[in-house]
Amino acid sequence: MNLKQLSELLELSQTTISRALNGYPEVSERTRLKVLEAAQRHGYKPNSNARKLATGRAGSIGYVLPVGRNVDLDPHFVEFLSGLGEHALAREVDLSLTPAPYEREAEAYHRIAASRSVDGVYLSSMRNDEQRISLVRKLGIPFLAHGRALIPAEGYAFLDIDNEGAFHDATRLLLHLGHTRLAFINGDTDFTFAVHRLNGVIRAMTAHGLPIETLQHHSAAMNEENGYRLAMALFRDTDPATRPTGVLSASMFTTLGIVRAFNQLRLRMPDDVSIITHDDVFPFLKPESFTVQLTTTRSSIRAAGARICERLVDIISGVEAGAVQEIWPVDLVVRATTGPAPAEGKRARGRAAEAAE
Repeated sequence: MNLKQLSELLELSQTTISRALNGYPEVSERTRLKVLEAAQRHGYKPNSNARKLATGRAGSIGYVLPVGRNVDLDPHFVEFLSGLGEHALAREVDLSLTPAPYEREAEAYHRIAASRSVDGVYLSSMRNDEQRISLVRKLGIPFLAHGRALIPAEGYAFLDIDNEGAFHDATRLLLHLGHTRLAFINGDTDFTFAVHRLNGVIRAMTAHGLPIETLQHHSAAMNEENGYRLAMALFRDTDPATRPTGVLSASMFTTLGIVRAFNQLRLRMPDDVSIITHDDVFPFLKPESFTVQLTTTRSSIRAAGARICERLVDIISGVEAGAVQEIWPVDLVVRATTGPAPAEGKRARGRAAEAAE
């Protein structure tokens, strides 16, 4: 069935049908659902070229993909893209990737604006002093940010998770378990998510009366090798009386390396050291799959990808207007890698033995 036949069947103009299928706000919800139901029932698929002519849109959303020798596309991006792609398929929207090295990123956005190859873009890996927001605004490209910049802090639409709250709660759990020697193997603090996480750790320590100078904080790209290297530096050849008893990790992939180091050094979790890691809910890397099940702060990056697509399409079509700022809470899931600090644990076991006698 073509557009003309669908128009005759529903007794609606071809323009109304096209606008209903593309989410224009001036079409009533009743009419939109009627058109969607008929299109699905009769197998109508809009011709992409005709749709572009009718709506003035490309039917595509874009992303400038960082490339270069110093850029690793980690599994976080792949999982995010899976969620975004699934929702794009449901909305019949295409995805367009424009590869560009960091130093030529602005050129990529200028090409996108000039070619009108996409209807909007999403920005990710938000930096502390974010330049892309002002650039895409100047170029007139609709956009949605995945994450928040420190500067500017407001005035634009974004979706983010509560990174500060997540690591505040994780740190507070370790402090309540008696851990006072903490280490944080963080992501790269050139990016705001890592700054927010560090702020959460500091806030919890300050509220607990623990000097922030005692925190052993390390910032690095989130991968297994960095986790292993930093854990070995923290725990190998160090006095058990001074080394950390509680570790916070920014990523499951970092934690792979940390746990490898613990195993090599014969450190037991949680008897010798407790660890909490951030988990983006990867189907191929689960906290329960580790020898000792990991305590995590949990948030689905795949769900975030789907929501980014949903909101960006709504921004393009005019359904969403204004600088809507959406922050998702993060769950703290306590499993087997967190327990009392070693000294406190010994005292607790001693008290239990005395009570048993």
